[in-house]
Amino acid sequence: MIEQTEGRVLVLAPTGKDATLTRELLGYAGIRCEICTDLGCVVRELERGAGALLVAEEALTSGSQALADIVARQPAWSDLPLLILTRNGADSEALTEAVHILGNVILLERPVRVAALASAVRSALRTRDRQYRARSHLVERDRAIHALEEADRRKDEFLATLAHELRNPLAPIRNSVQSLRLTTTKESLASLVDIMERQVGTMVRLVDDLLEVSRITRGKIELHKERVELSSVIQAAVETVQPLLASARHQLTLALGPQPFFLEADSVRLAQVFANLLNNAAKYTRDGGHIWISAARDGDEVVVTVGDDGMGISAASLPQIFDLFAQGDISKNRRAGGLGIGLTLARALADLHGGSIVARSEGPGQGSEFMVRLPLTPDTHAERSELGGSTPQAIRGRIRVLVVDDNQDGANTLRLLLELLGAEVRVEYDGPSALNAFGAFRPEAVLLDIGMPGMDGLEVARRLRRRRDSHDVMLIALTGWGQEKDRRDSEAAGFDHHLIKPVDIEALQGFLAAVHGAEQSKAQERQH
Repeated sequence: MIEQTEGRVLVLAPTGKDATLTRELLGYAGIRCEICTDLGCVVRELERGAGALLVAEEALTSGSQALADIVARQPAWSDLPLLILTRNGADSEALTEAVHILGNVILLERPVRVAALASAVRSALRTRDRQYRARSHLVERDRAIHALEEADRRKDEFLATLAHELRNPLAPIRNSVQSLRLTTTKESLASLVDIMERQVGTMVRLVDDLLEVSRITRGKIELHKERVELSSVIQAAVETVQPLLASARHQLTLALGPQPFFLEADSVRLAQVFANLLNNAAKYTRDGGHIWISAARDGDEVVVTVGDDGMGISAASLPQIFDLFAQGDISKNRRAGGLGIGLTLARALADLHGGSIVARSEGPGQGSEFMVRLPLTPDTHAERSELGGSTPQAIRGRIRVLVVDDNQDGANTLRLLLELLGAEVRVEYDGPSALNAFGAFRPEAVLLDIGMPGMDGLEVARRLRRRRDSHDVMLIALTGWGQEKDRRDSEAAGFDHHLIKPVDIEALQGFLAAVHGAEQSKAQERQH
């Protein structure tokens, strides 16, 4: 909507009664005018809005550059019409300069007919009206963009909070499973532990996938590329999906060829691509069905095909199959379900590796194939990495660990696991208690939750780092918050490491082993 002040004409005619006469003449034609006595007045009135500026040539003698400065400060959508009432005769130097530097100029030679003046002003106002309408569209667009950005920000906050809330109950479950693995000797119970561990791993992956999609869509993900061999990446993906394949009695065939394929890739992220494709194939294939993975060279690329003889994809669904939260027809396969983010994540990660994914299916009931193209690096001799799970190993040497977490189940199950690994553990459930216990217990490592009520883990870490007896203590953040900002905050507070719940026991063992090694080195130095 155009405001009243934005449809008026500003008149700058500093000599005689030109300004008053012009306002009266245009007033008869229904055009609103505002007289400005000097350039300062013009600047002030332009800030309130104007449809055009009518200037007598006399005002340009010393003011062309000043007017040019005013014009230059206009927003991008604006091109203020300038009507100059010229004197009769040859063009003056000031007029020539004004036409050159002022832009949207209309010259009206005096004496000018009233009808011609009114017509020129109306034409300028129509042009200005279109500019204001363009501004309105830009404002609406900016509002829409802001609303989308705000919705995106809220979505990211929701996903981060959801991940944190889901990770809190997952932490004691995984800790308990790891403890059972260390203490169980009966084969029948060991198989149950395997099942629980795989299902917890599946839940953790779902949480991680939610955050991965959010990071990728915001361009916040970084790849840690190195030279990797394709078969080792696919082995890792197969290992991830093996529980689902086994439960549905699927037959998996690998045809990767005798020659190795080397890639410059982030092995963890690339394994996610194939794990998500295998997971998708397993969900949409009937029990006892066939799934296969093949790899073949095509010029400077390798083409990896993940196929199945399952439900297939309709022609109508194929164009949307990679869209976020898109799912196929799951009415005939209740196992399918899921969140509808696996294929979106797979394609995004393939794109980040300079590759692509396409889907192909002959239709419902005809199975489907997903072809992943990835750029190859020159062949070299490289050892294939051995991938697979392992049983937690005891920590060499007894070290003192303080565990601080308001989630008592999480804290107590972690204590049990650490004690089974050989550590001496003390547990506190809030920040002030942890600070009080620190001096008496004298821990060598502190596992500290960040999101505690009252005094949070960041404040506890800052207070600990101010103590002289904490400088050699390893502070490890153990938290459900895993965004980049959370990692920066924990580092700034004095943490040495940032672990995401449920804890990766191998990573934790590595940190505690480093603590033990440092303590041994200090002991040897004291002996000498």
